Amino acid sequence: MNTALLRAGRAVGAMVAYGGLAAFLCLVGLQIYRWFRHGEWTHVGVGDGLRAVLAACCVKDGGGPAAALVHWIDAPVDWLGLHKLLDVVPASIALFALSVLGNSLFQYCCDRIDAGEQAT
Repeated sequence: MNTALLRAGRAVGAMVAYGGLAAFLCLVGLQIYRWFRHGEWTHVGVGDGLRAVLAACCVKDGGGPAAALVHWIDAPVDWLGLHKLLDVVPASIALFALSVLGNSLFQYCCDRIDAGEQAT
C-alpha cells in the first residue's frame, strides 16, 4: 500500500481518536458539573449532539442538506427507529466509540508502515 496514504490515514486516525476522546471528556465533565450543580443527570443524546454541531458549523441560511438533517432531527417523518436510537444512545458513548475507531485506524496504519519499513 502507498506509504503516503498510510501516513495520511495515521494522521486522520490520530485526529479522530484524540479529538473524540477530548470531546468525550468535555461532555462527561459538563454532565458531572451539571449533576453537582443541579442534582440531576443531564442526558445528551447523539441527536442532541448532531443538532448542536450542525447548527454551529453547517447550517447558515436554513438551506442545504445539513438544514434538512436538522429539520429531520427536530421533526422526523420517516426513519423513526433511527431517530429513536439517536435520542436514546448517549453522545458520550458514541464519542468514546468514535475515539476507539480512530485509534484502531491509527494503529493499523502504524503497523502497516512499520511492516513496510522492515520489509525493505
